[in-house]
Amino acid sequence: MPMRPVSSRTRLCRFAAAAACGVTALLAPSVANGAAATPGGPGGGSSRAGAVITVTTATVGAPGNPSVAVVPFEDAVYPSCTEAPVSPQGCLEIGGVGYPYEIGQLEITVAQWVAFLNTVDPEGRDRFGLYDDTQGPTAWPKYGPVDFSRRARDGHHYAVAYPQWADKPYGFADFLGAARFANSLYNGRLLGKSTRTEGRFRYVTYRVRLSAWTERGMYDLARRRDATRSRTSGFVVPSQNEWVKAAYYDPSGGGTYSYWKYPTNAGVFGDGDATAPAPTVLDPVTGAVTNAATQPLASFHDSGLPAPSWCPGQVPPTTCATVNPIGLDPTTYQRVYQGSLSAVGGARTRSPWGTLDQGGNAVEWTDTITPPPAGQGEGRVWRRLHGGVSNAEAFQMWPSAVGLQPQDNVFYKHTYPWLGFRIGVIGDLEPGKATAGS
Repeated sequence: MPMRPVSSRTRLCRFAAAAACGVTALLAPSVANGAAATPGGPGGGSSRAGAVITVTTATVGAPGNPSVAVVPFEDAVYPSCTEAPVSPQGCLEIGGVGYPYEIGQLEITVAQWVAFLNTVDPEGRDRFGLYDDTQGPTAWPKYGPVDFSRRARDGHHYAVAYPQWADKPYGFADFLGAARFANSLYNGRLLGKSTRTEGRFRYVTYRVRLSAWTERGMYDLARRRDATRSRTSGFVVPSQNEWVKAAYYDPSGGGTYSYWKYPTNAGVFGDGDATAPAPTVLDPVTGAVTNAATQPLASFHDSGLPAPSWCPGQVPPTTCATVNPIGLDPTTYQRVYQGSLSAVGGARTRSPWGTLDQGGNAVEWTDTITPPPAGQGEGRVWRRLHGGVSNAEAFQMWPSAVGLQPQDNVFYKHTYPWLGFRIGVIGDLEPGKATAGS
């Protein structure tokens, strides 16, 4: 039985000093979708059978594309690890995928996550540890996107904290929660599927009634701590290679060895941040991107400039600037917690396959298991993450930013509000049937 919010908050207070010195370093070397339909909201509904949401994916073709080699966090790519310099950090070959697949055009939003919570936890008991008070607007006025009410009727205990949060990425994810979301889709009912083409990009929109059953499906979380995909068709958390290919691989041969330096533009490897995208500017009370006409664009913390930031208009700015659940004094809090998540897709800059926000905004989980750093995490399952983050500099958007974290890191889950995910699809899903594949 997971600890409830009171216990976890006490534990977090003991982590406050660690937060003050390392909360921006999720992907640091040393740590070596369409809008959702909320229950009863526009475009969808809810029942005891589960909320209905829509997820839009970008199709990724060119199966059998070559991988590219990277030395973690170095400003370069190589054709293979045999041609990369020897480094204590080692070398990885990433991005090669031998099959067509789909990946979320956008990150999973707060509205989609709330619909999921009310489906899988209609009585508000949180037996899977998917919620904590630190995720709420009372404990964390600036970063708390999800409100919880014990007095609400079943199926409505969770709500979007303020309307501005509905289209922001859900930012308190651990891998297990992301896998449960994928299982809820996998075990759900596919009500509709439509495709559209925008220029060279092809998108698929799925309308799915979520399932409350999340223990098994694409990932067998009931029997395996190191759960991997158990089916050849269905909804998934993207793998590292799938994520990297969608973000950086240019089928037309642009970039270096056909890989871009940023998910927003080809850039130039070796030039530091000289060819990085411009940083977003956010409306201070809504979090909407206000400078989308500037392209390419991403939500990250450009050196020498303030990080993109906003505070819900219903909250006094002084409250956003001072109140936090881990006991940091105002000066330390404002130094450590600088960046905010922007509305999904607001930057409008697309990857080579038409995805949005793979550079900046929320760093994202993949389902790829990796060995832990030397001397750390014995007995725990570690997974890869990618994508940069709104309070980190441009280097975390490079393909070599191959971060990793324990899949169930309680510290980051409750103190790091920029940790999200997007959904992928493998195989072919047909409407009118359960989404579960072969």
